[in-house]
Amino acid sequence: MTETHPVHGHHERIQAVYRYIRQNMGEPLNRDVLASVAGFSVPHFHRIFSASAGMSIACYVRQSRLKRAGQKLRAGAVDITEVALAAGYDTHAAFSKAFKQQYDLSPSEFRQLGCRAATELLRKDNIP
Repeated sequence: MTETHPVHGHHERIQAVYRYIRQNMGEPLNRDVLASVAGFSVPHFHRIFSASAGMSIACYVRQSRLKRAGQKLRAGAVDITEVALAAGYDTHAAFSKAFKQQYDLSPSEFRQLGCRAATELLRKDNIP
């Protein structure tokens, strides 16, 4: 019988959380839900996830949603409000502010970038 090293088990569980987030971007992705996906208590999940991702779960989810929004804008999404709503923002203004903080460009400015420049900007996120 082989034993799984605890760090290895944590890695697999955190990878499952990353996959869950990518596949459920439009759903509520709070610590309780994600800790359950990982099979950890909320405090333990918070410690393990933060150590793995280098940021809190809330920050990771926000950055993941903004990256997905950037991908939609790069692909030609016309209605920024629809992109904002899909990213979990209630208003165009709140989305624009968060997007500008993340990428130093407004969604409209980002959309005007060429595909290559937009892709390079999105790659800088380093989100697993």
